[in-house]
Amino acid sequence: MSELSHLRLMASYNSWMNQKILDAAATLPAHELAAERGAFFGSLLGTLNHLVAADTIWLRRFATHPARFAALDAVLALPAPGALDAVYSDDLAVLAAHRRWLDELIGGWVAQLADADLDHVLHYASTKGIRSQKRFGDLLLHFFNHQTHHRGQASTLLSQAGVDLGVTDLLMLIENVADHAAPPAPA
Repeated sequence: MSELSHLRLMASYNSWMNQKILDAAATLPAHELAAERGAFFGSLLGTLNHLVAADTIWLRRFATHPARFAALDAVLALPAPGALDAVYSDDLAVLAAHRRWLDELIGGWVAQLADADLDHVLHYASTKGIRSQKRFGDLLLHFFNHQTHHRGQASTLLSQAGVDLGVTDLLMLIENVADHAAPPAPA
């Protein structure tokens, strides 16, 4: 699988899993969503807000790529989150609508990437002001891995609240391929 194909698969997985988590979270009352559960960002709602904040921060950084991705212009119009624990909304419906919008934007943007875009070295500063320069394709891997990491926490928080998220494996989105070396089926 090419690097671009892998990134497109991860964008699809990101969208699919975020929707599963949002659907599961919507079954909980507001006090359960906001309940402190000892996660990095406290509650399920805190974790979901962190994902929006971190994605927005990264997408704004990605928009500085010299390819000038028009798909990311809408993110540049958003206010920059002031911190990784910034709260986009305490209302799950509002947060979910924004999450779906972000995921559509991410999917459309990743579909437009070219191989040459991935080798660019992106210069950026962390939220603590630490300057870095890293290969763009590697940063995209981090971007999707970070989301998977915190969605894993969200699935644990849902489980603690008594909600079964069901199957979450990337394997569910990987297409089956014909095995040309397999023996013919018995007649």
